[in-house]
Amino acid sequence: MSLNEITEKISRVEDFIKKHGRAVIGLSGGVDSTLVTYIAYSALGKDVLAVVGASATLPKREMEEAIALAKEIGVSYRVIQTEETDDLKFKSNPADRCYYCKTELFSKLQDIAQNEGFACVLDGTNADDLGDYRPGLRANAEQRVISPLKEAGFTKNDIREAAKYLGLPNWNKPAMPCLSSRFPYGQPIELKSLTKVEKAEMFLRDMGFRHCRVRHYDKTAKIEVPVEDLEKLIAVENRHRITRRFREIGYVYVTLDMDGFASGNMNKVLNV
Repeated sequence: MSLNEITEKISRVEDFIKKHGRAVIGLSGGVDSTLVTYIAYSALGKDVLAVVGASATLPKREMEEAIALAKEIGVSYRVIQTEETDDLKFKSNPADRCYYCKTELFSKLQDIAQNEGFACVLDGTNADDLGDYRPGLRANAEQRVISPLKEAGFTKNDIREAAKYLGLPNWNKPAMPCLSSRFPYGQPIELKSLTKVEKAEMFLRDMGFRHCRVRHYDKTAKIEVPVEDLEKLIAVENRHRITRRFREIGYVYVTLDMDGFASGNMNKVLNV
C-alpha cells in the first residue's frame, strides 16, 4: 500500500469504530488485535476497554506481551480467565475446536459489554481470514462481534504496513495461534500437554527460531521451522541442546518436519 492508502484505510477504521461507539476489544497481543486496539483508543479514548483472555492455551509470555502493549498504548485493560479447557467438546479436539474457544471468549466479552454499558465487541479478524479455514468465525457471528479491519478490507500485509506506519512494536511479530492448534484433530487436549508445547516452543524461540511450531503427538514432538532454518536447527550443537531439553520437558522422541514451517499444517487432513 502507498502511504495515502494506509492513512485512508486507518481513517476508515476510525470512522467505523466511532459510528459504533464504546467498545470492548479482545486483545491477544498479535498485530491484528493490537492495531484495532490502537485505532479504537485513538478514536474513542477512555470509551475503550481492552480485554486479555488468560488461559492454558495462551502462552504466559504472550499474555505478558499483550498487557505490555495495552500499557504502551495507554488503553484501559483487564485480564479475564477463560475456561475453554473445561469444555469437553473443546478438549476432545474436533475439527471445529476453534468455535468452542472463540465462543467462550466472545460470550465473556459480550457479558462485560452488556453489564458495563459498552455498545459493541470488536476483534482483529481481517479480510484474509475469510479465505482460510476458520471455524471460529461462526462464533463471531453468533456473539455479534464486529471486525473493523475486515470491514475496511485490511489484508494481513496491510495490517503489518499500517502497524509499522503507526509505530507499533509488534508490527512484524510472527503469528501465534493458540497452543491447541499444535494437536492433531481428535487427540485430546490436556493441560499438561499444553504446558509441554509451550515450554518447547519458548525454548526454540529463545534459541533464535522466530518462526517455529512444535506439533504434539503424545510422546513425540515434531518441530517445524522455515526451510532456511533447517541447517541451523540440525547443527550438532543445536540438535543436542534441543533433544536434551525436549526430553527434560517430557518428550521421548524429537522429530523434524522436512517440509519446513507451515501455518495451519494440522488442517491438511481436512477436506476444506
